Order: sequence, then structure tokens, then C-alpha cells
Amino acid sequence: MGGESTTRTAPRSGGKSTGPVGSRTGQRLSGVAVALGIVLFLGGFGWGALVYRPYTVPTTSMTPTIDAGDRVLAQRVDGSRIHRGDVVVFNDKTWVTNAPVVKRVVAVGGDTVSCCTDGKLTVNGKQIDEGYLKGGAVEDKTIPTVKVPAGRLFLLGDERQGSLDSSAHLTDAAQGTVAESAVTARVDAVVWPVKGMLQRPTGFETLGALSQPGPLRVIVGLIIAGAVLVLGGGAYGPVAGLLGRRRSRTRTEPVGAR
Repeated sequence: MGGESTTRTAPRSGGKSTGPVGSRTGQRLSGVAVALGIVLFLGGFGWGALVYRPYTVPTTSMTPTIDAGDRVLAQRVDGSRIHRGDVVVFNDKTWVTNAPVVKRVVAVGGDTVSCCTDGKLTVNGKQIDEGYLKGGAVEDKTIPTVKVPAGRLFLLGDERQGSLDSSAHLTDAAQGTVAESAVTARVDAVVWPVKGMLQRPTGFETLGALSQPGPLRVIVGLIIAGAVLVLGGGAYGPVAGLLGRRRSRTRTEPVGAR
């Protein structure tokens, strides 16, 4: 009739949504994404807890690589797997300390180490380019020639002037070397403040293979992927509902007066 206005709604297929938004398939995929995300997220944290240990470095002996108060993650490793250039955590009671010590391995069993030639550390007759040092050169550090016994390590701090490292224990029976068995972990990254993975000590490559990084990047990737899946899957329901309401409004067509 002349003054009446009605609306016409698009027909529905038995009350069930057949589109991708809000469909049963979408809901199932959302549930799978959340479940998989939880597995990846918790699995990543569990793997990290098994492989890595956190440490706080209390001194400046490893600057600029690691500053005092930095929080690091160190992979649990056997001392026999340590290579030149590794930054390790170890305990050696002969160094008169009950706390874990963090230093860099510059020579392993069988190596001959000394310092300094043209301001550089010398290992097995080769001058080592230590790019991780301030200025790239060793200053005020004199080390007579030391033959590292088998199964032992020679360690220095990256801050050579103030580090109480192997060079400070040269008069000991072991000439400052530390047993491989004293090593408990190898530092992979500085996580707080966030500095990321330690740079590879390429100056030692001419003497042999370097250690391969631990699985930290993979673990972080699993945790991030898990979080994305959980958040994405959990958001599916609210997003689908919002889009569904918008689609319902667009399907309602006004019919003019007749």
C-alpha cells in the first residue's frame, strides 16, 4: 500500500553458513591452529629449558661483548666440545671463586699461546684478529709462551686490561689453564638488554673449525610461531562474528514504497 515500507532479506540456506567466515571448517581449523600453537609454544620453552641456562655476568671483564649486569643464555655442553673463540661458563676452585666465571677460550689442548706481537694474540705462531676487542688489539697484556696441556683450555677476558683470567694465574701449577671438565656451558646470546647472538670469532678460523651456534634461533622461532597460531586461532571466532554481522546487514535490502 502507498505509505508502507518493508524490507526484504536475502534467503538463507537452512540456517547454516556456507561461507568461509563462521563455517564449521573454519572453526575446526581455528581449533587445530590453537592446539598446534600451544604445542609449539610450550615445546619451545621446554626445549629451551633443557638446553640453555641463564646467567648474569657481574663484571666488566668481557666488555664490549658482554657488559656487567648483562643476562646471557648459555647452552649446556661438554667441555670436550669447546673450540677456540667460544665464550664459556666454568667453575675452577683454584681461581679462588665459588661463582661461575665467563671468559673466552683462546687456546685449547696442544696449542701454544703468547701475547703480544704487534698488539695481537699469537696462537700456534699465527696472529689472531680479535674483532670483538675494543680497537681490535691487545693492550697492556703480556703472556709468555704457554703450551696448553691436553684436556685443558687457556681463557682470556675481552676486556684484557682488567680481566682476571688465565694471564693472572700463570704462576699456578697449570699455568693458568682450566680443565675442560670445568666448563658447564657455552654462551650463545645476550638476552637482556637484547643484544642477540654473539658474533662468530672468525679470527680463529685459520686454526680450525669454529663451534656451530646452538638451537636458540630455532627455539625462538617455535615460540613465536606458536604464539602467532594461538593468537590467530583464538581471534578467529570474534573476527568471524564481526564479519558475519556485517554480511547480514548488507544482505538486508530496503524496498521502496509501492
